[in-house]
Order: sequence, then C-alpha cells, then structure tokens
Amino acid sequence: MDKNDLKIDPNPAVYSTLADRVESKLINVFQNSKLKPGDSIPKEKELAVMMGVSRTVIREALARMKTIGLLESKKHRGTVICSPDISAIFRKSIVPGVLDRTTLMDLFEMRLALEVGMADFIFARKTEADIDELEDIVDVEPVHFTSMLFNVDQEIRFHGKLYEMSGNLTLQNFQSLMLPVFQLVYNTRFFKKGRRIKYKTHKELVTILKQGTVEEFREGMRKHLEEHLQRVISKDYIQ
Repeated sequence: MDKNDLKIDPNPAVYSTLADRVESKLINVFQNSKLKPGDSIPKEKELAVMMGVSRTVIREALARMKTIGLLESKKHRGTVICSPDISAIFRKSIVPGVLDRTTLMDLFEMRLALEVGMADFIFARKTEADIDELEDIVDVEPVHFTSMLFNVDQEIRFHGKLYEMSGNLTLQNFQSLMLPVFQLVYNTRFFKKGRRIKYKTHKELVTILKQGTVEEFREGMRKHLEEHLQRVISKDYIQ
C-alpha cells in the first residue's frame, strides 16, 4: 500500500466531510492494492500519518466501513478486510415503516423484476422433492385464493420455496426483506380498486414446472405477477 496514494486532497471539488473523503480514499486504495478478505490493513496511527489526518477521523472512517461489513477487528491481527454480507446491509436500511413512498414503490418493482428474472434458475435447479413440496403448499391454499390479489401466508410459503429453489442465498434473504414492503404497500392502499386481471395461479405454475419448458415457466411467472405489473406500469395507484 503506497502512502502517496493515501494523501487527501485539502480542496476537494465536491463538498464532503473529511471522514467521507478518507472513507472513499481507503476503499479505492484497498481495491487498487488488490487486497482480499482476510488481509490486514495498517493500524490507525499509521493510516493517520499516511493520510495526513487525525486518528479521530481515521477511527470514524473505519467504523463506518465496519458497519457495512467491509472491515472487521480480529484478535492478534488488527483490522482485516472482509467480504460484506449484502443481505445484512439491506436489512439495516430496509425499514418499511420509515421509507418514503417512492422508495417503497421502487422496492416493490424490484421484487417483481427479480421474480420474473429468476425463473430460469428455478427451472434449471428444480428437483422432484421440490415439486412435491410445492404441490403440498398449493393443496392447502384457501379456495378463494385465486380471487385475491395478495395473501401474505401463501406468498411466504409458495414464493419462499421458489426463492429456495433458485439456489441463490442472497435472493432468498432479499425475499424475506421484501415481504414486509409488499404488505405495507397493500395495507396502506397504494393501489386503486380496478378491474381484475386473470393471472397464472400457484397451482398452474407447479404444473408448468412439472410438464412445461423453461420458456413456458418464465412466461408463467410473468403472467402470475401480471396484476402487480400492470398496476405499476399503468400507474394504477393513488398518487
């Protein structure tokens, strides 16, 4: 790590606090130095001298990086680089009750995009045991479920299983974070009561997984989310 790379510009073009600039500089240097998870970084005192700032500023910048999981203190090793837990970072910031309306709708749309996009992974990685479990789930769905726009319990069971089948742990964790957002969007009546759109049911999706093709399943997932998608695209919600 070249100490000349760590010098902080005393007159930054963009306004920011000194701790902001130190944090940004450190992240850039760590990347350029090709440091890997487990590698140690210089001590606070050394960094302060190299960057020409106080240890208090260095401590604040490092604390921020520890908060997002980029750094960790290790006994007898000092501070080391870590691979951040992306889901943990989202968990700290996705608090539905305090997010503004625009952010809630953005997250709502993001989940719709993910569920259509992961259809290929689900189809490619499905097993007979997965299909059996999905069939057990749809067998006990309420008889009125096909006339409902959103049922929290069934969303958790059925879509949670689909996320599990994707084989992607980050996606699975993200789904658990998105469910409260979905609930809040509906509980606060963001959407207007309009005409209903016929969509693919959970049961029909399971049939496609058993007998259909990946293209049919991808389209089936899109059709399953059709009502959500059309309401968002047409802005069929209370402004």
